[in-house]
Amino acid sequence: MTTTFKLSPTPINLFLECPRCFWLDKHKVWKRPSGIFPSLPSGMDRILKNHFDKFRDKGKLPPELCNKDHCKDMKLFNDETLLKSWRNNLKGIRWTDEKGNILFGAVDNILVKGKKLIVLDYKTRGYALKEDTADHYQNQLDIYNFLLRKNGFETEDFAFLLFYVPKEVLETGEVIFDTELVKRKIDIKNAEKLFNEAIKLLNEDCPKENCEWCGGR
Repeated sequence: MTTTFKLSPTPINLFLECPRCFWLDKHKVWKRPSGIFPSLPSGMDRILKNHFDKFRDKGKLPPELCNKDHCKDMKLFNDETLLKSWRNNLKGIRWTDEKGNILFGAVDNILVKGKKLIVLDYKTRGYALKEDTADHYQNQLDIYNFLLRKNGFETEDFAFLLFYVPKEVLETGEVIFDTELVKRKIDIKNAEKLFNEAIKLLNEDCPKENCEWCGGR
């Protein structure tokens, strides 16, 4: 019986960080302990989606986007049912390869320009962006676009990261955020390569080289 696997951007990042941890996790031998997930990013994610949905219902873009020249002639994806499924961490956008392995990912939002879709992902940071900050999310954006195309949708050759960074607290107690919109060129072949390499490794023997987490396992 052939073993099949289900992957998303998070385990693929683990695959790149430590193939042994990744193999042990996906074969249900051992799972790397996870730290406490901060509730603030999760809360921000929820209110940002509500914020964008209100503008979508009005047929407008929020100010974080509408003042950017490269968002001209774009609108927010208005298929609420489909977007709800794509945002769901248990469903997301998914694709199954010919052997039954599944790749999936949950998006924050989608922009539309003509007939093409554009991935929009929100990020909350405590500090201003560094030169390489956006680089850390490249694989995630590539995978989302790969999945959309595998599901029959056309996508642009770029995606957006929208960063929210706390700026100041007003006398009323309200927190003001600065925003920075980063446009990233996407690479579909990179997403396909990562998925295929990860699946290939899972069908081989457990890697011997370990990290500080999986040493001795």
